[in-house]
Amino acid sequence: MKRHVRPYGDTTGDGMIQTSFTLPVPHGPRADGAALQLAGKMGMDPAMVVHSKPIGPDFTFFVVYGSVKHIVDLDEVRVVEREYPLLSPSEVNSAVKKSLRRKLVVVGGCIGTDAHTVGIDAILNIKGFAGEKGLEYYRELRVVNLGAQVSVPELVKRSRAEKADAVLVSQVVTQRDAHIHNTQEMSAAFREAMGDRRPLLIAGGPRFDPLMSGELGVDRVFGRGTTPGEVASYLVHAMAATPAH
Repeated sequence: MKRHVRPYGDTTGDGMIQTSFTLPVPHGPRADGAALQLAGKMGMDPAMVVHSKPIGPDFTFFVVYGSVKHIVDLDEVRVVEREYPLLSPSEVNSAVKKSLRRKLVVVGGCIGTDAHTVGIDAILNIKGFAGEKGLEYYRELRVVNLGAQVSVPELVKRSRAEKADAVLVSQVVTQRDAHIHNTQEMSAAFREAMGDRRPLLIAGGPRFDPLMSGELGVDRVFGRGTTPGEVASYLVHAMAATPAH
């Protein structure tokens, strides 16, 4: 694999990119000029506005296409790569049954004031996401979905009562870094209440960076597009790596 790459548009390595944004400027020639000025400051040269659309009387949405000189150094890319195989539901069930000889208990919910359950439901509910069944479908998993706006003390208490092996929290609301503060509060509460005997802590949401697990105090962070199968496979992997859970 090449170490250095450039964006691809019309021909390989031509540096062409497309970006979209909104400016608080009424739609018209002045707005287009403002968009081109911004594109130039972003390093796009030449650039052209290929689409502009008014959003109410005072805002304009743009799509801008242009060339950049920037080069991507793949050796400097830092991401969390999946270090475990994706398992089928039957493989997950077999692994849990063989290792635990009981059902693996998963407690999930949206903490704080977050009322957006789409993410946690996509992972937990049997209907699932992206063509995959949720964790409720797995015969050897017992799922407790606490829903929205769960307080941290309530989450800890219920997890202890259910003898949870893993706790999944979803955070969508990100104003003032609420998703970060809520998750840090949650992980601290579990450490204080249960110490090393705490369950696996897993956080997920569209604005989370998987590299943030240490900062958040959780075992794993899943970002946008995560499927139930990825989470189930991780649970099996983590369970094998940390038998205490």
